[in-house]
Amino acid sequence: MIHVKVFTFNAVQENTYLLYNDDRKAIIIDPGCYTSAEQETLKNFLKDTGLEAVKLLNTHCHLDHVFGNDWVHSSFGLELHLHPDEEKVLEFAPRSGETWGLPFINYSGPLHFLREGDEVILGEDRLKVLLTPGHSPGSICFYNEKQGFVIGGDVLFYQSIGRTDIPYGNSETLLNSIRTKLYTLPDEVTVYPGHGRPTSIGHEKKFNPYIN
Repeated sequence: MIHVKVFTFNAVQENTYLLYNDDRKAIIIDPGCYTSAEQETLKNFLKDTGLEAVKLLNTHCHLDHVFGNDWVHSSFGLELHLHPDEEKVLEFAPRSGETWGLPFINYSGPLHFLREGDEVILGEDRLKVLLTPGHSPGSICFYNEKQGFVIGGDVLFYQSIGRTDIPYGNSETLLNSIRTKLYTLPDEVTVYPGHGRPTSIGHEKKFNPYIN
């Protein structure tokens, strides 16, 4: 069984996810920890609960989701997994940081690419990779069918959707991703977004004003 722990980090209020199983193995998704205090919060939770971090994943590589990549790499020896189309976004992230007054050390270690249909394995549990571009060119979601949840990044929010008025964003591509990759999931599936509160596929089908 996978347990989902969320931390809300940095000035953009980004959701960092820690997924862990009963064998005390953990996956870190989108570490947005920017300050040393935020880094300690994540590190202390792992220590206090006896968890071993074994994988580092990015749903996409906008700056607020990658602030902590380098720190995770240096602290736990983990190498980054992402979609190949996000490599250019990762490279651009420090320039965005300078623009927003949020400079940071970018991850520069080895990259491992995830593609549509791949599976991330955590013990006996699996996360299926869904390619959902639009907010960024290689946005991916991680779907756990057995427990009925998806880690959605900045694709779909509670009664909202990801921005597309940013480099590499495309509104029609995003809407198509939501309709064909997320709205085809069961209504009861929980969506854990990159910002804000969780929602469900069924709720968004009924009440999301951005999608027909």
